[in-house]
Amino acid sequence: MSGKYLGHQFDIHGGGLDLAPTHHTNEIAQNVAACGQNPAKYWLHTNMLTVNGQKMSKSLGNSFLPHELISGNNNILKKGYSPMTVRFFMLQAHYRSTLDFGNEAMEASEKGFKRLMNAFSLLDGLKASATTDIEIQPLPDRCYAAMNDDFNSPVLIAELFEASRVINSVHDGKMKIDAENLNQLKHLMNTFVLDVLGLKNEQAADDDLPKLMNLVVSIRNEAKASHDYATSDKIRNGLQQIGFQLNDSKEGTNWSKI
Repeated sequence: MSGKYLGHQFDIHGGGLDLAPTHHTNEIAQNVAACGQNPAKYWLHTNMLTVNGQKMSKSLGNSFLPHELISGNNNILKKGYSPMTVRFFMLQAHYRSTLDFGNEAMEASEKGFKRLMNAFSLLDGLKASATTDIEIQPLPDRCYAAMNDDFNSPVLIAELFEASRVINSVHDGKMKIDAENLNQLKHLMNTFVLDVLGLKNEQAADDDLPKLMNLVVSIRNEAKASHDYATSDKIRNGLQQIGFQLNDSKEGTNWSKI
């Protein structure tokens, strides 16, 4: 089958650690006998899945199928999680490490994924300054080093959160960045978030959302200008409760998702 669809040798063969000593050694032996070469250049063996510290198995009643993880139709997790949240959760563990499913771990990944994508969504709106407070180049160097270190996705994600911190600081006016470093930052995030990790923003803003938020901000600004601070604070607090943060600065008021 592999010969038919991939040729006598292909780049990467995946599978669980439990397949390495039996199935995969037989596969190599058969391919060498038939074709004279190892079927794959690289073998990536993943570790086991656990649920709250226990090995996942049907006999223990703690297993679930991928669609049940997403729909929430299982008796282990409190709710379902989006496909991108599940992907992000898996990427936070090295592929050779045990992956432990649990409510706290999944909820933490959901919050982390939202933080990363919220920062990513601010990129296009950042404005370059004449000077810069940060040099971006060390960040992509460390990102490439992480992936060259046996696909070390947890380290890569840590570096992307550092990039997110820079994005948020520039957006909030706490840090300046010039055009060259801003372009490097955009290229970094697009390369590693979208192309390498395959993540995408599932809650991408609707086309009308910016218009709606700008209208709400203008109403709040009018309330402030007329010294109606009760209405101004009510709008700010109400938006915060539903996941939107207002940031006041000399240049005006910006909004972002929390």
